[in-house]
Parts: sequence; structure tokens; C-alpha cells
Amino acid sequence: MQKKILLLGSGELGKELVIALQRLGQTVIAVDSYENAPAMQVADSFEVINMLDAVSLDAIVAKHQPDLIVPEIEAIRTERFYEYEKMGIQVIPSAKAANFTMNRKAIRDLAAKDLGVKTANYLYAKTGEEFEKAVLDIGIPCVVKPLMSSSGKGQSVIRSKEEISKAWTYAIEGSRGDLKEVIVEEFIPFDYEITLLTVTQNNGETLFCAPIGHRQERGDYQESWQPMPMNSEHLKEAQEMAAKVTKALGGSGLWGVEFFITKEGAYFSELSPRPHDTGMVTLAGTQNFSEFELHARAILGLPIPSITALKNGASAVVLANKESENAPTFSGLEDVLKVEGSDVRIFGKPTTRPYRRMAVVLYSGDQEVEQITDKAKELARKITINYR
Repeated sequence: MQKKILLLGSGELGKELVIALQRLGQTVIAVDSYENAPAMQVADSFEVINMLDAVSLDAIVAKHQPDLIVPEIEAIRTERFYEYEKMGIQVIPSAKAANFTMNRKAIRDLAAKDLGVKTANYLYAKTGEEFEKAVLDIGIPCVVKPLMSSSGKGQSVIRSKEEISKAWTYAIEGSRGDLKEVIVEEFIPFDYEITLLTVTQNNGETLFCAPIGHRQERGDYQESWQPMPMNSEHLKEAQEMAAKVTKALGGSGLWGVEFFITKEGAYFSELSPRPHDTGMVTLAGTQNFSEFELHARAILGLPIPSITALKNGASAVVLANKESENAPTFSGLEDVLKVEGSDVRIFGKPTTRPYRRMAVVLYSGDQEVEQITDKAKELARKITINYR
């Protein structure tokens, strides 16, 4: 059952997915807006296009005639997916899911208004005037996000009236694609955040991985750990919400569903219809299948008998701190890899810029998850990026 798969977006998550798919005998064409993207380095072939250009996207689909289209990023002309489904191409997880989740407005309205899932209060704004009114109506502090963005770009917290104008500019500059609108959210005084990796199957029940805790800076994750110790009732509440939203969107695959956890319970935050960056911790062997292996099985319709937690683990990112058009080298690998339970993934990105994620350090063992996370951070600091 070899399938031809068109991967739209070819970052580090796509790279691990390509490896998982190829281990199952599949053919993958990796697509992105720049050459030598991480997933292109391991795919069968690649294409460089602007995925927001419908004509270019249609041309690539016509050229390769894939069996499956797998989106890995937000900045895609996703409305074309409905047409591709009519042509008999399977869109992962579905054209509806891809369209709704690429836009924070659609997914938030579906969760809060249509499904009655508990979320923070929120308003939208398309202009600076609308934005200021939304901030004052929601109340300060509040959280601001572009409706379409990735890796935390454009996200900020407003803590005073003086920050309103700056937050608006930052959100619009951080918007991906041609959608220039933002969401203003009530600031939830949460105890912690989790990612609940959720697997939907065409021929099986919805499965959940152990919850993943994570810490963010600038809206982007810095460390993640699994499992996140938490109240079993709050976890059950999050699982029920995740099942409800993913069922409404339809299709099969792995989803990264994010929640704020408070003393009162879980609040739905966001959802990605694909492997999640915080889920890279599963590459540390924390469970019997990594998130990429789970996604590969689910989209191919292969059985997943169960997801079993095996050990505690953590991931810690390695970030660039300057801009360079040349691929960097890395030193310090020996210091990391001589530690039992450690591993490294260098993504192979061809250029650097400040705060760009270039690698991740993994660590697992028998210690408490907090100690394991501290160790992963310590090991990540041993890696040096050498700019050329």
C-alpha cells in the first residue's frame, strides 16, 4: 500500500514525519518556500513554491497527483483543499480540519460557540481602533495573537495601556499569509499549560498520549516534558474536550491540542492538526511510538493498538542568536552524548536568525520529570552554534 504523499511545509517536524513515513515504505515529496529545508533533505523529491499562491499549489498537485496531502504549516492556500478532496485526494486530517485550524478565528469559534468548550473570553480586531477597543473590553492584562502565525510570531501579553500600540504592530508584523486580523484573549491565570497529543483513526478509537508540559518564551516553546503530573479529573476534562473538537473537524491523524490548566480545570487554547513542536519530547522514547510514528500510522490507516508510556523525558531547544545566510556547524555534541539517556536532533536549517530553532536536546531516565527537564536544559547549553 505504497502512497505518494505531498508534504506542504518542510521544517524539523516534517523531517521526522518523512523518516517515519519512509520506514513504512511511502514516497514523499517535500514542499516549502525555500530550498534545502529540513524535510527536503530526507524526502524522495522536493518542490520550492509559494504555498499561498493557488496557481502554484494547483500546478504541484497536478504534476505529482498525490494520494495524500499533508500540511505541516499554516501559510497555505488551504481553501483549495476542498477541491482536492473532490478530486479524490485525501487531505490530512481533512480539508475542513486544515481550513479551520490554520485560522485561530475559525477554530476558536467552533470550540467556544458551536461545541461549548471552555475557553478564555476573546474578541477580534482588524484595525488599530478595533484593537484598542477589544483590549479595553477584554481587560488588561490580555493576550494578543495574529489569527494566522506560527512558532509564537506576533504573540504578546499586554500589561498596561502603554503597550497597546506596540502589541498591535507586533501582531500584524507577525501575521502569516494575507490575513491581517488579531485575536485578543482574556488572560487566564493558569497554573501550567499542556499539550495533549490526540490521535484520531478512521478505523479505531481516539487515543491520547500522556500529557506534555511546556514552557514558552516569546510565544514559542523552550522546554517540554512528559508526563506532566496533573489532577486526573482535569486530564479527563481535557481529553473530553480534545475528543469533541477533533471529532467535529473530522479525519485521521495526530493533533496537538493545547490547554491552560487552572485550579478550576482545563481551558481549551489552540489546536494543530499535525505533530506538535512540544511533542518532540516523544523522540526521547517516552512512549512506544513517537508522535511522528503515530501520525504516519494514523494517516495511512494502519492500526495503533495502544499508546504506552515508557519513561520520563524532556526536550530543550537550541536557538540561534544571529542572522547568517550560511548553514552553521555545531560543537559540544560529545559533551552531550557522553551522558547516558541523552540524544540530539540537529535540524539542518540552511540559514540562521535570532531565536530560530536549530536543534533540540533530548533526555530521559528514571528521575522525577522536573529533574529530567533541568538536565535537558543543562545539556542544551553545552551545544554551541558556530556561524559561518
